[in-house]
Amino acid sequence: MRIPKHIGVIPDGNRRWAVQRGLGKQEGYQHGLRPGLDLLKLASEAGVSEITYYGFTTDNCKRPARQVEAFSKACVDAVQLMTSQPVSLLVVGDQTASLFPKELIPYTVRTDFNGGGIKVNLLVNYGWEWDLANLERPGNHRGNICHQLRSWDISRVDLVIRWGGMRRLSGFLPVQSVYADFYVVDRLWPDFQQEDFSQALQWYQKQDVTLGG
Repeated sequence: MRIPKHIGVIPDGNRRWAVQRGLGKQEGYQHGLRPGLDLLKLASEAGVSEITYYGFTTDNCKRPARQVEAFSKACVDAVQLMTSQPVSLLVVGDQTASLFPKELIPYTVRTDFNGGGIKVNLLVNYGWEWDLANLERPGNHRGNICHQLRSWDISRVDLVIRWGGMRRLSGFLPVQSVYADFYVVDRLWPDFQQEDFSQALQWYQKQDVTLGG
């Protein structure tokens, strides 16, 4: 089986999941923690070398304060879970903003835990315009475009999997995802099942990966 080296994860549907169960929208995020850890273990066992989770974006911060607080806390809790595994962890996002969780600042430098292992990236308070800001300066000729990105330490994405049924990237790593195949799971993220991942890998086998060639 041809395994994608780098998988991007858009874990959508937390709020809809909560509303369907008569809960407040902000209550859905904590139910997305277990799926994130389960997927990490599956990806590592499958031989995936890098995985990037979409935590929250700068645009998400326009939501009601209770939701912002909830998904910020979920990101902090997710990091605590991930660091219990053999991973090489990096948090990427605008840490100068007040809404960036201060608890995550130490993780903005890639760090190995439990001997290291699969590269895990978590996008927190991430915005595509923030990421590309260095490219917009006139006269900026620093060479390789990837090293001008604020997300420069994240490699090209082979496969993006989005839960929740939506067919859009929502600003997810626009440079790294330029040749990524895009697979959509209709199931809401908190309802994640192992078959979501296995079916995505099976679908990936059928794609003609040419990288534009």
